[in-house]
Amino acid sequence: MLEVSGIDVAYGDVRVLHGMSVAVQEGEIVALLGANAAGKTTTINTISGLMRPTVGTITFRGERIDHLPPDKIVARGLVQVPEGRRLFPYMTVLENLELGAYSHEARQRRGKTLETVFGLLPLLQDRQQMLAIGRGLMAMPRLLMLDEPSVGLAPLMVKQILETVKDVNAHGTTVLLVEQNVQHSLRLAHRGYVLENGKIVLEGKGADLLANPHLKKAYLGM
Repeated sequence: MLEVSGIDVAYGDVRVLHGMSVAVQEGEIVALLGANAAGKTTTINTISGLMRPTVGTITFRGERIDHLPPDKIVARGLVQVPEGRRLFPYMTVLENLELGAYSHEARQRRGKTLETVFGLLPLLQDRQQMLAIGRGLMAMPRLLMLDEPSVGLAPLMVKQILETVKDVNAHGTTVLLVEQNVQHSLRLAHRGYVLENGKIVLEGKGADLLANPHLKKAYLGM
């Protein structure tokens, strides 16, 4: 469904990603893991069209998209929920959600999608992260990219958010989950990639990565 092939990305003269390659199959939850400054957010910002690779290609559903502007990428069903929620605090929950349905197709089906979102996320009224995910779902994504959805949340809320991600996937949305929370993410994900200093150093099934000695030592303190 999504194929990122050998991309390099730089901020000015500083190269942040080095030959990055990631693939996501339709129906999967794929986790992209790594410490702060590993290049995780740069990766999904590049997929979203907010940055451009200097080398390599990005293909979504058979179409090359690394030359497209962000709105055209969203219109094709590839939607990012950014780190830090990025909500509009002086707008209502409903107004924030409706902003997510800005493509023509999403606007046409906004009422039906609202019903689906409220069914998936019943705690929207007082949960900012769920609202951010809900706004992303309003764009009717085929693939939803979540950037650090558990950051800054209490343990109980982290569990609820990850259960929500599982439910979203079960309802037919493919998910690319960018996280620092290695243990929870890999228990949820079908497959995962571990990013260090802008390079993929490990990849595999979630359960296999959890058992990997390097990952245990580097990320789980074991």
